Amino acid sequence: MRLFPASLFPLVFALSGFSQPYRVTIHSGVAVAMRDGVKLTADIYQPEAEGKFPVLLERTPYNRAGGAGSASAMAAHGYVVVIQDTRGRFDSQGEFYPFRYESQDGYDTVEWAASLPYANGKVGMFGGSYVGATQMLAAISSPPHLVAIQPYVTASEYYDGWTYQNGALMQWFASSWSSGLAVDTLRRKASGLQDPKSWVAQLPVDTYRMLELPPVSALAPYFRDWVAHERHDDYWRPWKISDHYATMNVKALHAGGWHDIFLKGTIQNYVGMRSASPARADQRLLLGPWAHADTSPEGKIGDVTFGKSAVLDSDGTILRWYDYALKGVRNEYATGAPVRLFIMGENAWRDEREFPLARTRYTKYYLRNGALSTDAAGTEEPAAYEYDPANPVPTIGGRLCCGNNQLPPGPADQRPNEGRPDVLVFSTPPLTRDVEATGWVKATLYASSSAVDTDFTALLADVEPSGYARFLTDGIVRARYRNSTTQAEPIEPGKIYEYSIDLWATSNLFKAGHRIRLYVSSSNFPRFNRNLNTGEPIAGSTRLVKASQRIYHDAQHPSALVLPVIPR
Repeated sequence: MRLFPASLFPLVFALSGFSQPYRVTIHSGVAVAMRDGVKLTADIYQPEAEGKFPVLLERTPYNRAGGAGSASAMAAHGYVVVIQDTRGRFDSQGEFYPFRYESQDGYDTVEWAASLPYANGKVGMFGGSYVGATQMLAAISSPPHLVAIQPYVTASEYYDGWTYQNGALMQWFASSWSSGLAVDTLRRKASGLQDPKSWVAQLPVDTYRMLELPPVSALAPYFRDWVAHERHDDYWRPWKISDHYATMNVKALHAGGWHDIFLKGTIQNYVGMRSASPARADQRLLLGPWAHADTSPEGKIGDVTFGKSAVLDSDGTILRWYDYALKGVRNEYATGAPVRLFIMGENAWRDEREFPLARTRYTKYYLRNGALSTDAAGTEEPAAYEYDPANPVPTIGGRLCCGNNQLPPGPADQRPNEGRPDVLVFSTPPLTRDVEATGWVKATLYASSSAVDTDFTALLADVEPSGYARFLTDGIVRARYRNSTTQAEPIEPGKIYEYSIDLWATSNLFKAGHRIRLYVSSSNFPRFNRNLNTGEPIAGSTRLVKASQRIYHDAQHPSALVLPVIPR
């Protein structure tokens, strides 16, 4: 047991407007037994004071030691804070498999935490990314003492929006994240072997060779399963959060970023629980310009400095939320609007009553021979290009995770791809007035291909007078999953199909003098895996064929970008 002096925190609390902190006692390496006998390891941060306190719980696969600073600060504010290694990670027993045990382990841990002698029975959870998933998956099991959650930059589904997007594998994330997780798995497995080098040499090289990954099937079998289940089949059903919104009786602050890889899920969780949860009145949505990465003190994300107001005070936000949700403090979460949005371009925050905004005017910008126009096309020839999977369009910024040093996330200049023959560019003239787009964005393409399967991509950018083309949002559709991700349907070469591309959401003020630009292509690699144009399953496919693509934009085939325009 260690004692943490309150003297280390007065500056933090003074700046955040919080009261004088408590001294904190830390109980390290506490074993918590799950229903099947597996013991998970946690550290408990206890305020040194009489009485009982609400509990803040974080369940993480990333090593509980990394949360020590925040946990101590939160405990000093009058919370019992518990940081736990999830099953099969670091000091916890069992085998790690993403999502599989988080509902039952989350339930058991919440109820154990509520019973601590210095706890008052009210439990809240916090954290981001997979740590947000541990909250959502715990909440669907309805632990009686779980009162509130604070899921940050996390998904609503673990097929669509975590592993796949419209049938395309989110390769960079799936491979880099699972490879990072494999480091601790390798350490755990090798620690019990007399000759770990020979064991590593025996690992099979199989599916991962196709995906240009190291042979880690014994370390991350879930990745192999993800690739094998490229359809939205029953494998994914146990983790379908939206099936449970109506029974998730918890207050929730859903927070995410316009450049985050899990943005869609953050919004879906808010909208779904706002409409169906018994705690619908206590759902909040916070969306900033953030990516799945740290923000600089100046508010720089990717290429763009959004200003200091864009910097998220993570610990302060958690404490203010739980002061309201667990202690009943009448702060901004009790009295303010349920939705708070950062409007990029204007670089300002705005409160709203709902999302999407009720005053939205969905506006079509039709594709017109290199132009975007609100006037519909007449008789125009299709635009054509050849997509070669051996030479895919490279990813430049955007919604990325992980391995941020190799492929940085966030807004980035898209001009380097404009000269490629397999990238079509459609732009408005310089705008004569400001145009705000806040909400869901989509593109409708009428297209044909010489292949039996292919991809179509769309990317939206804000083009400044200097020519800088700032990434806003993007999307993809895999042709064989154009109608449903539950069933593959090959396309007929040469036949024109209508493709709906979900570009997720954004909030941006296109200023007068700027251009709205849409890029259309058939690849965005390595953000998404390359479609080899053969219609074969991802697992094991090696044959590549080139595809001749045509994008139609005439009166009979009105391809268009649809923007959620907000009157100003």
